[in-house]
Amino acid sequence: MTKKILIVTHSGDLHADLLEPLLHGRGHRPFRINLDHFPRDYQLTQHFGPSAPQSLLIHLPTGQRLALEDVGATWIRKPAPYAFLSSDLSAQEQAYAQQETDQAMFGWLYCLDCFWMSHPMQMRGAIWKAEQLKRAERLGFRVPRSLITNCPETVREFKARIGSAIIFKSLSSPHLAADQVSEDERVSHGLPTTLITDELLGELDGVQELPCHFQEYIPKQYELRITLIGDALFAAKIHSQDDPRTQIDSRDMSAPIRYQATELPPSVAERCRYLMRSYGLNYSALDLIVTPSNEYVFLENNPNGQFLYVEQLVPEFGLMQCLADTLVKEAQWRSQ
Repeated sequence: MTKKILIVTHSGDLHADLLEPLLHGRGHRPFRINLDHFPRDYQLTQHFGPSAPQSLLIHLPTGQRLALEDVGATWIRKPAPYAFLSSDLSAQEQAYAQQETDQAMFGWLYCLDCFWMSHPMQMRGAIWKAEQLKRAERLGFRVPRSLITNCPETVREFKARIGSAIIFKSLSSPHLAADQVSEDERVSHGLPTTLITDELLGELDGVQELPCHFQEYIPKQYELRITLIGDALFAAKIHSQDDPRTQIDSRDMSAPIRYQATELPPSVAERCRYLMRSYGLNYSALDLIVTPSNEYVFLENNPNGQFLYVEQLVPEFGLMQCLADTLVKEAQWRSQ
């Protein structure tokens, strides 16, 4: 019997929506766990002990069933708040339900013996920006001179030592946790990478509130978004300097800048692959800068980074097709 492909995500994930028909076309009907419907719409049973029956997950609305032993490949996409049968749980009941469901869900997942893209524990270990910079430098990348501090005077000393412009960028997310609170609780929708002007340098008292991340500003010829899926590497050249809106932060999607397929020097490509593998990942999205003097500078690693926008802007990459092929190949290999 051919092993199953498991997708763990939420109901609003367009990436997973587009992948499913590709898997169907290859003869695979994936089992999808939408965490924002779990455990309300699912029934989980897991046995332990000698001669115990197999563990089973059932999607109640469709009756689709998945045995733990039948999973050959798992794609971990996005987290989401759980959904429970009762909508009137007290704060303590809600907190306890969240904790117990975490234990049940991830205890079940971690029992899987399959191909992972990528394992949650490996992804968790790969998200820390400071550690990424240290690791990338150790692997031979140039990295920006960087500072993490909650001391305003240290920021001023850093800029004086750099002798040129510096930037502020969030360690966690440019959304400033806006996506973690309700609309009426939001005081900001986010902050892009920001050039620290002389005016902002005089307004650094807020740095005392929490550690903040500053880097030297590195002039760019262009930027790179490098998507790694298994052994495949796709490098997109981002012409961020063509529009004032993206010269500092290329993530402003309102600017119609060009994305273009490009080839990396073999040594840079191998360094990117080695960085991903060093974390035990099978997927990663790396951001690099190429300077006017053609030097490659590492910015960050996104172990679960978005790729659909790259697929849309550089369709010849066929990223979804590559992902589907990889999951099917790995599930089939474990079926033998």
